[in-house]
Amino acid sequence: MSHDRAAAPDDQRPERPALLAALDVGGTKIAGGLVGPDGELLHRVQLPTPAREGADAVLATVHRVLDLVAEHPLAATARAVGVGSAGPVDIRRGTVSPVNIPGWRDFPLRDAVAAHPGAEGRPVVLGGDAVAMAAAEHWRGAARPYRNALCIVVSTGVGAGLILDGRLHTGPTGNAGHLGHITVDLDGRPCPCGSRGCIEGLASGTAIARTAREAGWRPAGTEVATGTGGATGPGGPADASAAAVAEAARAGDPIARQAFDGAARALAAGIAATATLVEIEAAVIGGGVAQAGEVFFEPLRRHLADYATLPFASGVTVLPARLGTDAGLVGAAALALDALPT
Repeated sequence: MSHDRAAAPDDQRPERPALLAALDVGGTKIAGGLVGPDGELLHRVQLPTPAREGADAVLATVHRVLDLVAEHPLAATARAVGVGSAGPVDIRRGTVSPVNIPGWRDFPLRDAVAAHPGAEGRPVVLGGDAVAMAAAEHWRGAARPYRNALCIVVSTGVGAGLILDGRLHTGPTGNAGHLGHITVDLDGRPCPCGSRGCIEGLASGTAIARTAREAGWRPAGTEVATGTGGATGPGGPADASAAAVAEAARAGDPIARQAFDGAARALAAGIAATATLVEIEAAVIGGGVAQAGEVFFEPLRRHLADYATLPFASGVTVLPARLGTDAGLVGAAALALDALPT
């Protein structure tokens, strides 16, 4: 795969009447499927990731998912295999080191997939999960009308991919657009990546929940606050997730609203920096945090207007992603489009 791969809308893409096999590897689930030449997800299977059971157990689950995909009557017609994985990834070497899969460090995932009988000599193309999401949203989703876009996943972490001049820009190792680890608070919290004040540590769902708890927010029905910031309600542990913070923010809780405002501000700073650097037209936001809706998008647009002030950077359109849970597999398939035999 080239470092900068075409990702044009399907009305600009040559018709390729072939199916693509797809694999989406994450810390909680491993999904596989078949995707049509128009980007339609035709078949999907999924198993939980045994992330704490070691490298062999995770690979066995990958093989089982590929086995299940291969059982589909149309699987034999798939002409290439796309793989999107949690990262970091290295597309030059075909390796992955997912943060949430401790047993996989520099794991040769591309070769492991290519060696599976279901691959049967087909080209296998690897990419990061956020880059795959960008490819999916540009192929079939909210980024489709734009030639220059930043597609962001805001969930447990923050990842992103770039579309520049109508092409997916991966960078040499496949990690270009890794927005989550741009520093926006010079004296901020230390980040597991080794830096501090990273967007991920301020805008992710994990960060939103932590910020709210540290500011004194407690879930509805909480009776006792624990020493670690958790809480117990009448029926057991109360929901202190970012989704619960979003619900409280929609109900008008000032601490919850402030937690989302701070997260939106950090992400807006990163989007503004990207717009200034490479002149994007749109920022497409997906992931669990985006499900908060206007609780998140309203302050995001407001802060972006404060930070992106130069004329060429000030017109960025902010949009929610469209493909939801299908994005991982559709994006993995999109990564493999250029590997199709002609």
